[in-house]
Amino acid sequence: MISGQRIYVTGMGAVTALGSGVSALWNGAVSGVSGVRPISFGEKYPTMIKQAAFLERPPKSPGIRPGSPGDVDFVTSIALTAAAEAMSQAKWPTDMPLGNDAAVVIGTGIGAITTIEGEYQKYFSTGDRPDPFTVPKIMPSAPASNISMTYGARGISFALSSACASSSQAMGMALLLIRAGLARRAVVGGTEALLTYSGFRAWEGLRVMTPTLCRPFSKDRNGMVLGEGAAVMLIETEEALAERGGEPLAEIAGFGTTSDAGDMLRPDAQMCARAMSAALVDAGVKPEEIGYLNAHGTGTILNDQTESRAMRDVFGGHLDALPVSSTKPVHGHTLGAAGAIELVITIEALRNSIAPPTLNWISADSNCIADPVPNAARGAAINAAMSNSFAFGGINSSLVIRKV
Repeated sequence: MISGQRIYVTGMGAVTALGSGVSALWNGAVSGVSGVRPISFGEKYPTMIKQAAFLERPPKSPGIRPGSPGDVDFVTSIALTAAAEAMSQAKWPTDMPLGNDAAVVIGTGIGAITTIEGEYQKYFSTGDRPDPFTVPKIMPSAPASNISMTYGARGISFALSSACASSSQAMGMALLLIRAGLARRAVVGGTEALLTYSGFRAWEGLRVMTPTLCRPFSKDRNGMVLGEGAAVMLIETEEALAERGGEPLAEIAGFGTTSDAGDMLRPDAQMCARAMSAALVDAGVKPEEIGYLNAHGTGTILNDQTESRAMRDVFGGHLDALPVSSTKPVHGHTLGAAGAIELVITIEALRNSIAPPTLNWISADSNCIADPVPNAARGAAINAAMSNSFAFGGINSSLVIRKV
């Protein structure tokens, strides 16, 4: 850590199927209101699965950055909306660029599939020339670049893609950049807008989506539910924050990440546990000091069993008293944006001393945690919390936050 300084979240923004804004996301998560609803791509485009936590796309995404020569893909548009809320909450002056010591790190697992699908469909059906701004719209770095340009962040800027761990790792990388003295603040988060017809059908092919309800850790679970959205945060060193008189929301205290180096789809409990343990060590927090854990909790048979074993390895007997929940039945599995969206919820849980529930839970599975805060929120003493993101490709990431 640079000069022993703490690094704080000072602003947060979110766009999810529950609506635009952190308050809509948190209110849904804590009250058990789900953004999952019926989805249809029209009679010509049937699907087997009929539900998702999707965002309504405008007829045409408007150009958001002043002076932009063309519009942006939807995945960039929602990232910019989330960034605007984060900068507003942080009370960053609208006329002041972030400057040379500000980084931007944005994670995404799929990227600009709306534009890619639309341009392919147009070309192969009509032969029309592509939108001249197709390339800058579909670059994986487009969300990060547009945020950098919007807020005058002239430091390190890049995209990070590691499937469902993308935005959790983005936060970890931003944390490391600041600790290394390469930035004093960073705009960091994740964005995903994958629910086009081709994107949806590709996920159907994996046979991992539930046709009914997503029930993480429940005996009767049968799969995940897809979602889309974005969450962006401003993080700053305590010195940088003090200089401008800002207020912290929470401390980003620890980060751990590992790779299974094994199977593309089958998770490894030992390596998941190592990521959690590394985050605790990095934060200087003991397992028994964690007061809430937002689990990856996809609702698939194997993921929930593996994560449960990993949590038991890390927390031991403390797991029986530790509030653990998955909020994916509320906002869906947003893939590359999941880590950031769930970190927003974890921070709100910390600030409000409330563990949000795991919706749709019916009964305990002997291979899973027995008490995932089922169906109703619970008051909890939370001074430190953890958020997990475990991805296809065996990429594991955990973050630890502390109350300020």
